[in-house]
Amino acid sequence: MPLLLIFIALPMVELWLMIKMGGVIGALPTVLLVIATAVVGLALLRVQGLSALLRAQARMQAGELPAQELVQGVFLALGGLLLLVPGFFTDAIGFLCLTPGVRQILVSGILKRGRVYQFRGPGAAKNDAIEGEYRRER
Repeated sequence: MPLLLIFIALPMVELWLMIKMGGVIGALPTVLLVIATAVVGLALLRVQGLSALLRAQARMQAGELPAQELVQGVFLALGGLLLLVPGFFTDAIGFLCLTPGVRQILVSGILKRGRVYQFRGPGAAKNDAIEGEYRRER
């Protein structure tokens, strides 16, 4: 039910905000502003997404779990999606998801509530092997 409410209320809020903004600055500037926020947001997403991917790769190569980078990646994807939806309310939330300081606070809160499991990468102990034999049957 809450998800249905979001799908009904969100377009109404966006439409109301666009009508109000159009009344203040005009229709064409409003449309151009919506397009500009999408373009700027996607450029920001591209830079920050690549940075998060490189950090996650470095942590995996070090044998660590890239939990923080994965959660940041989810927020980056959510921010990018919200910036593609036309409107000012979703753009504001999308930019918050792409702002490093705000995103770090949100990620820290999520990771404190969640359970993080250790990842045993290439540098893991050698004594956890399971020995056995196999043969290939034709």
